[in-house]
Amino acid sequence: MYYLNFKLLIKNIVSNKWKKNDKILYLSLILCYSLISYYILKSGYSMSSDSERYSRWADNLINLNFNFFEFFSIDKASHRPSLFFFSVPVLLIALCKVIFLSEWQFSFLILNLIFVFFSLKIFIKCLLLIGVRSILISITLPIILISVDILTWPKFILSDMIYAFLVMYAVYFVIKIIVNNKINYLELFIIIFLLFASRPSSIPVVLAILSFIIILKLKIILSKKNILLIILFIIFSTPLILAMVYSFIELKFNYIAKVDFLTGMVKKGMIIHDRPETWVVRPNNIIDVVYVYFLRLLNFFNPYANTFSILHIVLNMFQAFIILLSISTWVLLKDYTKSQNKIYFFIIILSLIVAAFHSFILIDYDWRYRFPILLPLIILFPISMEHILRKY
Repeated sequence: MYYLNFKLLIKNIVSNKWKKNDKILYLSLILCYSLISYYILKSGYSMSSDSERYSRWADNLINLNFNFFEFFSIDKASHRPSLFFFSVPVLLIALCKVIFLSEWQFSFLILNLIFVFFSLKIFIKCLLLIGVRSILISITLPIILISVDILTWPKFILSDMIYAFLVMYAVYFVIKIIVNNKINYLELFIIIFLLFASRPSSIPVVLAILSFIIILKLKIILSKKNILLIILFIIFSTPLILAMVYSFIELKFNYIAKVDFLTGMVKKGMIIHDRPETWVVRPNNIIDVVYVYFLRLLNFFNPYANTFSILHIVLNMFQAFIILLSISTWVLLKDYTKSQNKIYFFIIILSLIVAAFHSFILIDYDWRYRFPILLPLIILFPISMEHILRKY
């Protein structure tokens, strides 16, 4: 009798008929968020060289009485992009300084934690919108909890958590388009504007969103076979395309110091910035340059580094395994819905375009620029588990 009751309970939980499933999801969210917040608050905020730059720009904005037109003109002599691309984090830091004075860094840390909470909420909303059962989402949240990146970057006085939140919201926006077959152009404009105003490296994310919408508008058939062909084409053509762009820059702009950083690191055979153990022999021809970019593309997703602790590597490997398992399940199993195929397509294309962009520009020492696409990639895991439950 007890065995039958237990078996019935498990069946109800898995089938999402158990009345307490939503409560478990809510408790799982609160627990995971509380543990993330506790760890980050205990660690305290961190300042980097970029943090000091943001702080200085925030002081400039305050001194200009928040006049953005004057603010955008103060950095034109620099090699950096327009200050418009840093508007959102600089504005938030400036507001923290004005309101909280000497406690502005701690207040910005709390603001980052607020963005963590809403990123998790949007993560859940994405999956509920697709039809993933609550119990699977509850199981997935601890995977986010043990992500080294989510425990690292929110404590920095940087744009990373703001940007990761905006990327997560952009993914939710695209999933709404897929599910509802309707585009809110005002919301699209606002998302693109905020992405651009949060970080210069938002370009590949915006490109991925617009490319996907164009594909939907052109009514290109996104069967799994076609999606896989497109993905394979992008993976193998990207190093060649980047090498051709490199050659063009070398031919036409090699006398401009401001763009030399795009080619200078490739000339050294640099793969990961400030990690010489990853570098290769200096390229001598176009084939060597293609090889450098191919290694960069692969290493953008590399979970391992010599300076990482064993625990860091294990957690990164587990996270990578979960993502690869989800993609492999999608590739190998049949009968995924059209909506699920489109979601996989968008998230994989988003990840590849971001990886290609940073493979061309710079892959940071701590893989900082990979952080914003991790939550979208983890979304694939509960979708694949939902498909398995429905299929078997």
